[in-house]
Amino acid sequence: MTTTTVGPAPDHRELDRLMSLMTGDEKHGPAATSTLDALWVLYNRVLRVTPATADDQERDRFLLSKGHGPMAYYAVLAAHGFLDEALLPGFGSYDSPLGHHPDRLLVPGAEIGSGSLGHGLPLAVGSVLGLRAQGLTDPRVWVLIGDAELDEGSNHEAIAYAGPAGLEQLHTLVIDNASATYGRPGGIASRFESAGWSVGTVDGRNHEALYAAFTAPHPGRPRAVVATVAPK
Repeated sequence: MTTTTVGPAPDHRELDRLMSLMTGDEKHGPAATSTLDALWVLYNRVLRVTPATADDQERDRFLLSKGHGPMAYYAVLAAHGFLDEALLPGFGSYDSPLGHHPDRLLVPGAEIGSGSLGHGLPLAVGSVLGLRAQGLTDPRVWVLIGDAELDEGSNHEAIAYAGPAGLEQLHTLVIDNASATYGRPGGIASRFESAGWSVGTVDGRNHEALYAAFTAPHPGRPRAVVATVAPK
């Protein structure tokens, strides 16, 4: 008989400590902390990916489009064993793999290199199409974007395409921390709804509300969750 030793379950209370290990003048603290709770719920309760399955074709994919504020992402990856927390104090330093923008070749578990606004959602659309072309219809693709990214036209092209194409495997999490330059008539949710998406709007700090929104059925349609977050 083989005995398997299971490590302690990730603890949300560890996140503040992990975040505090990362310092520096260019850490984009508000951009990071606004994503912290949503990222935690995704990795802890929704995404079907672990350090052991990070290269499995059947894994879920998570794309951090809001890559200019990756501190929360690094903290959540460390809490779930994707990377060693000993790397966190070196965040942003010359010889650290944890840059101010994530690099998929250096950060375990990262699916894309990101930081430039407006790239993640189009990449997520392409990822779903690529999975479909390979006959992989079970893996889900999640992408986290910021409300200010919706100022970029590339996102609207992706939104307009994904709805009519029925990309059910696609899930977009929009962190709305009121940082956008331009408002949307009817709000952010209406933009996705008008393109045929399934949409939910929730409190971005409420874990149970986030989980319910993330797991709501949406047959035949992509899903968008708008998480409203007030600065801490």
